[in-house]
Amino acid sequence: MRSLRHALPFWLSLGMIPLAVLGATVGGWTTALLPVYGWMLVTVLDAILGLNEENPDTATPEADLLWYRVITMIWFPIQFVTIFGLIWWVTHTDHLGTLETLVLFFGVGVISGTVGIVYSHELLHQKNRVERWLGDLLLASVLYSHFRTEHLLVHHRHVGTPRDAVTARYNEGFHRFFLRVLRECPASAWRAEVQMLARAGKGPLDRRNPFWRYAALQLAMLALALILGGWTGLGLFLFQAFIAVWQLELTNYVEHYGLTRKHLGNGKYEHVLPRHSWNAAQTASNWLLINLQRHSDHHYKPDRRFPLLQTYSEDEAPQLPFGYPAMTTMAMIPPLWRRRMNPRVRAWRKKYYPEITDWKPYNRGDTPVPRGA
Repeated sequence: MRSLRHALPFWLSLGMIPLAVLGATVGGWTTALLPVYGWMLVTVLDAILGLNEENPDTATPEADLLWYRVITMIWFPIQFVTIFGLIWWVTHTDHLGTLETLVLFFGVGVISGTVGIVYSHELLHQKNRVERWLGDLLLASVLYSHFRTEHLLVHHRHVGTPRDAVTARYNEGFHRFFLRVLRECPASAWRAEVQMLARAGKGPLDRRNPFWRYAALQLAMLALALILGGWTGLGLFLFQAFIAVWQLELTNYVEHYGLTRKHLGNGKYEHVLPRHSWNAAQTASNWLLINLQRHSDHHYKPDRRFPLLQTYSEDEAPQLPFGYPAMTTMAMIPPLWRRRMNPRVRAWRKKYYPEITDWKPYNRGDTPVPRGA
């Protein structure tokens, strides 16, 4: 069995919890330490530690991955206590001002978005029922339960096509992308579940529709925030959830920006290949994000556990210049993002698809919807 020592770098997320407690009890500038830790410190460590391009043995038995799995499985109770404990604390004490409280809960959103949603993503891809439930609970704590359906039934099947809302289009700024995703994804997820139920001869309101579970879990989270902290507590819960979702969609934006699958005609598209995801081999950000940046391999083997994900060379998959924390910060400034990333997308097109001379339909998302979608 791989030792805890080997898995410990992937427990980097635990460093956020004492920072949350420090900010809540001390206040002042300490309330800003969470985003500093999650974004700036990790980016500095990336620059110091460089790239990790080693590939683990994919035949490693699951029993040898225990200490890697533990951090994802204990995260929900940790996050749950952090969110609701801080809601109770700030609404029953008076030493934090309004600005300090908002900055603190911005940091809580960094915890639930940068870590919580990433861990839920890992858990939802597993076959173990307990892990999938933990993933559902993490998503409910940021009011984004439909992500499970949208990610598993839509994104992985239709990435790089117009059916996948979270494949960011070439030249599409993040802010426009974010509004589009918030508008399109819930309806897209509902449609995917209804289609599955219809194939089983069931109606959209059948009890097997997971949207019943999504609604119940999210209502329970909202009710608890209201009970513990009143309307202020509910508002803070909603604020951290928004920050978490904003970070998720920043990550989605970065992962596939401009990378489209070739339309083969009649609604058919080429198979998903490593070239259809941006990769980043930066060491520290992969520790924090449990190898999410090895994204091409995740799309190749979606149920492969994060310690076994493979990285790809520049010849096989496009590479980002920095890790996700730095890239998502850049994405918030569209002119800077386009200046850095558009030449990379154009080089990718020239390398893999020199035969395509008109990219306008791909840029607009006007190529045909995949058959059966």
